[in-house]
Amino acid sequence: MRSRYTAYALLDGDHLFRTWHPRTRTDDAQPDPRVRWERLEVLDVVAGGVDDEAGVVEFRAHWVSDDDGPARRGVLHERSRFTRRAGRWVYLGAQ
Repeated sequence: MRSRYTAYALLDGDHLFRTWHPRTRTDDAQPDPRVRWERLEVLDVVAGGVDDEAGVVEFRAHWVSDDDGPARRGVLHERSRFTRRAGRWVYLGAQ
């Protein structure tokens, strides 16, 4: 989760594409350059340990966008599902 948040913050669409399960990912994983990600709060983690094949992370990601006028702020609150694929964690989607 943290690496994907960092990829959004650094506009690293390649990392997002590689860490997104091929069954659920979009064709274009490029983050919106008008959105600046400010902070990540991990609220809950279920499974996802060394011996697990799946896990869930609940988080809040705070953002700012000032593309058209005054700055807008928001929070993305999600419970994300992850699974292991070829030994690496990949994002499946929101619960």
